[in-house]
Formats: sequence, structure tokens, C-alpha cells
Amino acid sequence: MSASSFPKSYSQLPFQQIYLSHFPESSPTPTPVILLTLNRPTKNNAFTWTMGFELEKAFALLSHDPRVKAIVVTGAGKMFCAGADLESGTGFAAREESSRTHRDGGGRVALAIHKCTKPVIAAINGSAVGVGVTMTLPMAIRIVSEKAKLGLVFARRGIVMEATSSYFLPRLIGMSRAMHLVTTGAVYPATDPLWRELFSEILPPEKVLARALALADDIAKNTSNVSTSLMRDLMWRNPGSPEETHLLDSKILLELYNGKDQKEGVASFLQKRPVQFQGNMNDNAPSVWPWWATIDTNPPAAAGDDIKSKL
Repeated sequence: MSASSFPKSYSQLPFQQIYLSHFPESSPTPTPVILLTLNRPTKNNAFTWTMGFELEKAFALLSHDPRVKAIVVTGAGKMFCAGADLESGTGFAAREESSRTHRDGGGRVALAIHKCTKPVIAAINGSAVGVGVTMTLPMAIRIVSEKAKLGLVFARRGIVMEATSSYFLPRLIGMSRAMHLVTTGAVYPATDPLWRELFSEILPPEKVLARALALADDIAKNTSNVSTSLMRDLMWRNPGSPEETHLLDSKILLELYNGKDQKEGVASFLQKRPVQFQGNMNDNAPSVWPWWATIDTNPPAAAGDDIKSKL
């Protein structure tokens, strides 16, 4: 993406079911920290196809914008996300699709977050169910309200885990607790030991968003986006053995040792001044990145699409 592709103001983007704002909100131009709010408060921010499409678009845009250093996600009103909008039917496969073409909407959002090169922090200001929980699993940090209740209720709706959560959840909290949560399909308070390891902090509801924004601001001011993005990929996309990992991180470190962020990090430390990292993954990723086999998750083109595209 070129610089002209990025908006002059994120708060002016015409999204219907999410809202982007600067931090501080009074800033007329994009700030290093962007707040993304799920914005259907009268429906408890229930997930729809429209919300999913807008989230995908927003994370792709924020990931590439070098002005953005960190993202906070929260919900409008008292609830974070009530899960899929069952009343409208748009939370699930409501469209006429086949097993060959259908792509889970929550999974598309989870992958957009997983691919995002900026740290994403969940400010879970209230209760969350289904995709309201699973969309946060690819995020880097989760802060939750002590009054929130959360549930992975798939077994009680006759479906299975979505939003790629069968990959993320057991890796985050362990297989035993993950199995308990999905087998019962019950709703548990955020303070329940079953959620242990998932949340970095459990706070009074009025402090959740402020804490998440403070963390994001600290990250934006003091860390290298290249470093945080690569370390996250190293953990989630580990090659599989200590030896292979050693070979991989050796290649990455060699290039980063000669990079501008490393030079700035050392210089600012020695000069006892605030750091000013300028690197980003668009322009400064090491040559070995991405080191994993990329998979195209887009639905296959319908019959005749190739012909039409050539006309």
C-alpha cells in the first residue's frame, strides 16, 4: 500500500458496525495507538457478516499503515460481544455456499488479526460469548473486566469451535481447560480458574479500557514494531524443534543487528533519551520472513470468473 492509500483520519471512515478512533480522540490525524470499537450496543455488539467484513478491512489497513504502532479492541456499551447474531442469521453460514466456497466469518476475522503486524490488545469491558471470545485469541494481550462472563457455547448451539479457536485456545490455556470449556459449553465468570492463563489482567470494568490504552501507548512509544511482530511470529509459527528454531532466529538476528531499529535502540539507551523506532514490517522485515508456507484461504473462483476477468 502507498501512503496515499491510508486515511487522513480513521475516525472519519464510514464503517457501519465498528468505529475507529485516535488516541487521544481529539487528534485530527492518525495516532500511534488506534482504538477499534465493536459498535452495535443495542444488540450487545453481536457479530454479523457486515461486522466481520469491516473488521477484516480495518485490520488489513492498520497492519500496513506505518503511522500505527498498536491497536486496542473494545465493545460499545456494557458488553464486549454477545457472539453471533442469531436473530438475523448472519452470524453463521446464512448465504448459499458450498463446503468448497464457505469461509467462516469469525475465522476470517481471526486470521486478519493473526496476520496483523501491529500488537493488538483486547479490552474486554464486559461479557463475551462464542466469537466474542474466540476473536480475541489471536490478539497479543487480553485485559478483562472482573464482572465479565464468558462462554464457548458451541456444543449448546449444535456447532463446533470457530474462528480457528481449536488452534489457539489449547495453546493458550492448555488442552485440559480448553476441553472442559467447550465440552460443557457453559458460561463462566472471568475469574474462574478455567480461564487461567488467558487474561493478562482482571480489573474493575471501569479500568479495563484505560489500562489497555496505557499498555498500547507504552508499547507504541518504547518498542520496535519489527521486533514485536517477529517475536510473535516466532512463537506462533515456530519451525518445530529447538535446532530448527536456532537456525531460524540466527538468520533473523543477523539481519536485525544491522537494522536501523537495533541501531536506534542501542543509541537511545547509551544516550539516555527516549527511543524513536521507525522500522515497520512493510519495509524492514528480514529477508527470511515469512519463513512458513503461506496458504491462500480465499474461496476458489466461481465457474466463469476467470473468463470474465479477462474480458
